[in-house]
Amino acid sequence: MRRMSWVLAMILCVTVVFAGCGKKDAASVVKGLNHVADTLQSKEGSYKGAGKMTLYTGEKPQEYNIEVWYQNPNYYRISLTNAQKDVTQIVLRNDDGVFVLTPSLNKSFRFKSDWPENQGQVYLYQTLVQGILNDNSRQFAIDKDSYVFDVAANYHSQSLVRQKIWLSKENYAPKQVQVSDAEAHVMVEVKFSDFKFDAKFEKDSFDMKRNMTASDDPTLGMVSQVDENGNPISADDQHADGSTAAASQELGDFGTIIPVYVPEGVENKDVNKMEESSNHTVILRYDGTYQYTIMESRSQDKSVSSLASGTVIDLGFTSGLLIGDEPKTLTWMNDEGIEFRITSSNLPVEEMTKIAVSLQEQTGK
Repeated sequence: MRRMSWVLAMILCVTVVFAGCGKKDAASVVKGLNHVADTLQSKEGSYKGAGKMTLYTGEKPQEYNIEVWYQNPNYYRISLTNAQKDVTQIVLRNDDGVFVLTPSLNKSFRFKSDWPENQGQVYLYQTLVQGILNDNSRQFAIDKDSYVFDVAANYHSQSLVRQKIWLSKENYAPKQVQVSDAEAHVMVEVKFSDFKFDAKFEKDSFDMKRNMTASDDPTLGMVSQVDENGNPISADDQHADGSTAAASQELGDFGTIIPVYVPEGVENKDVNKMEESSNHTVILRYDGTYQYTIMESRSQDKSVSSLASGTVIDLGFTSGLLIGDEPKTLTWMNDEGIEFRITSSNLPVEEMTKIAVSLQEQTGK
């Protein structure tokens, strides 16, 4: 009887030990993430994810459907679709540079930048992994089928200080991200509905022209017919004899877009609408603690705008390019084809970003 009790006790101890082996701690998960990061740097490294991003940085939440593609060594494609307007912008990186595309308007910017190296992006897996690996004071928890890390945020905005990252227990794929300010208010949230490693892409999936002319097919679909300049030909533009219309539809005047956010100690000095401008240009000047101008325009030119080299700034709803020092200029284009430029010698980038976000929520008056 005594021997039987001893045997049962030994079996119980072994069972407990093996049960404990199945539960990972922070160190073992971090080791696994290092392995995944190394795999992404290999020749066949790739992934494809989709989900929804919600921005709480303005007066009301802004929702975007997102799609993220990556293929080693440095090909990226991020599709951001405004859930309210059903308009898509694409941030693309290939051998020719970094592009911000608005296919529905056939509008595109090309940046000379090393984005996204050293520039955090909440929907990029590499950014999330580096955030976990670089924070030695990381907090770790297990939530049902997820490993959860609470770490320091490393983004352009100084108001974003912490981020909570949910990873799948199965393969460390991202499931959810919440980025918070100093008062623990969630400012950005991303929920992935799908994420796959070792994704397969077609040869021209990251080609600029294909992304500008493709249909809504998830694989980018068939490339539509283009004219001699590489511009897409729509059914309305093409005549029975195969010729095309000489000009596309005029986009028209957009009014004046007034930012909701103005830095403390600053007020609007004047607003000048250039009545004779073919680009419908509007210039807003501000003075006070900071001096800056906002230029708004919408060109009818459909060609690619190539800008000087600079730093790509994540605005949440799209990406902008920051160039210069004194003065410096932040340039971006919204999903209606309107180009914005904020120029200042003393306005901090953080303030520029807040102004840009507040402009996104407004319509022309």
